[in-house]
Order: sequence, then structure tokens, then C-alpha cells
Amino acid sequence: QVQVVESGGGSVQAGGSLRLSCEVSEYPYSSYCIIWFRKTPEKGREGVARIDSDGNTEYADSVKGRFSLSKDHANNTWYLQMNSLKPEDTATYTCAADVSVGLCRWYFTENLFAMTDYGKGTLVTVSS
Repeated sequence: QVQVVESGGGSVQAGGSLRLSCEVSEYPYSSYCIIWFRKTPEKGREGVARIDSDGNTEYADSVKGRFSLSKDHANNTWYLQMNSLKPEDTATYTCAADVSVGLCRWYFTENLFAMTDYGKGTLVTVSS
């Protein structure tokens, strides 16, 4: 059974950095879509960043230039590096995985609820 486990959340002051990790068990290197999204009471779910096995990446306008994705295939782990954090980045960040590369952008822009596997989320709190 696939498991998605996030880690790396915490509290940081504005301007600081955090790196979130997403470990996905038993996922094929040749076909994957990994999406980070965040959830707040005010905005609901918001796609933050995505990466797929074709090498495509995409970021929400609100995080472009500050957040970046990377991967460690040897450990089935994908990372979200978050720099220059702002109080408005405060949210629960969740990693989601799916084997469909062709639907990855649609998931990210239209339907974050339709992916196959989800983690439980990790809380990021940015204080001013």
C-alpha cells in the first residue's frame, strides 16, 4: 500500500526558510506526479508546486522565486524548499502523489481532490 509521509514543518520568522520532505513508498520513477498544496481556513486548498517524471515543474504565482522543488529518487523523496517565507505562507502543507503524468497539470490547476495518494500534512507557521 502506498504511503505518503510529509515532514519538515515548523515555526519560523518571516524571511526564514524551511524544507519540507515528501516520502512516497513504492512509486515508479518512470511515472509520477507530485504536488504540494496548502490549506488555510481563509483560502481553502491552494496548489503550491508540482513536479512530474517528465521533468515539468510549476509553481503558484504567490511562491515563484521563493519555493523550489527537488527530488531524491534513491530515497523516494521529494522536497519543497521554501525561502523568504511570509506570514501568509502559514498553512498546513500536504503532499499528494499520482502515477498519471498526463493529468498532473489538471490536478494542479483544477482538481487537487482527484489524486490517488495523500499525506496527512505538516504545519508551517510563519510569524512576523
